[in-house]
Amino acid sequence: MYSSPRSAHQTPTSPRRDANRSERIGAAIMPASHQERDLAMPELPEVETVVRYLQPLLLGRRVVSVRAARQRLRSPIPRNALRLLIGQTFTAVRRRGKWIVLTLQQHCLLVHLGMTGRLQVLHADTPLARHCHLVCWLAPEPRQLRYTDARRFGAIHVLPPAEAERFLERQLGPEPFCLSAVALHHRLQATARPLKVALLDQRLLAGLGNIYADESLYQAGLFPKRAANTLSLCEAGRLVNAIRTVLHRAIACQGSSIRDYLFGENGRGSYQEEFLVYGRDQQPCRRCSQPIQRCRLAGRSTYFCPRCQPQKPTTR
Repeated sequence: MYSSPRSAHQTPTSPRRDANRSERIGAAIMPASHQERDLAMPELPEVETVVRYLQPLLLGRRVVSVRAARQRLRSPIPRNALRLLIGQTFTAVRRRGKWIVLTLQQHCLLVHLGMTGRLQVLHADTPLARHCHLVCWLAPEPRQLRYTDARRFGAIHVLPPAEAERFLERQLGPEPFCLSAVALHHRLQATARPLKVALLDQRLLAGLGNIYADESLYQAGLFPKRAANTLSLCEAGRLVNAIRTVLHRAIACQGSSIRDYLFGENGRGSYQEEFLVYGRDQQPCRRCSQPIQRCRLAGRSTYFCPRCQPQKPTTR
């Protein structure tokens, strides 16, 4: 299962290139009507939930040994660099976009969960699960930090703190909770892409994915196919408020467990029970009873209410 190390400092690759690939793989094995729901990727609320689970279990713990599996994830696992973590203590655990940032004394361990990735802290005697790609032995307690990923769309990087920050800043736009209506409006003015597609761009806004983009656009009453640069400042303000409301509620529910997402020792989120549009094709809108519609945007299933999210002209 485990192999000899590779080069310690490999250039990280972007997390954005695997979405279409993952969807093609899923198309071969899942019914089309459920394909997008079943392949839902952990988004900001799910990653934030994992971070909050990890914080009390990792802070102050020291890495005493590391092993990485032979199989690569979206990019090769940096085995030599992982060995640099031995002897270092975890000093911070945080989220940036959909990335988990584990800060040690001299390096940062960056983890992207991809479609099916899980980070767990388990007792060392716990049997090793299938598809386990990374094990870090911790001290003083006999525990292990483990990363498992059945589909292997996740990513692991080990970088010095300054380099890790530069990597994240290159990949990601601002956090939704730090963005004003004016700032979002300014960013949307720069693109004529459909609004839903723009919101999925991690360089425009970090953390949103298919689920929470749909739910936020519904809450804001905005048509997902509308050109992003046609939004008024007032509409951008509605959208910012909707995004924050949806994300805060989803975090309180510990995310959405549709199929693969679990946290800790099989903890499940519950926000999927509150979806207003996502995955509800042809079901009645909870506000107006109009059937929810489904369309495809940038290869993704998109759900909306044609009455609550009326189509607007794409020109001013």
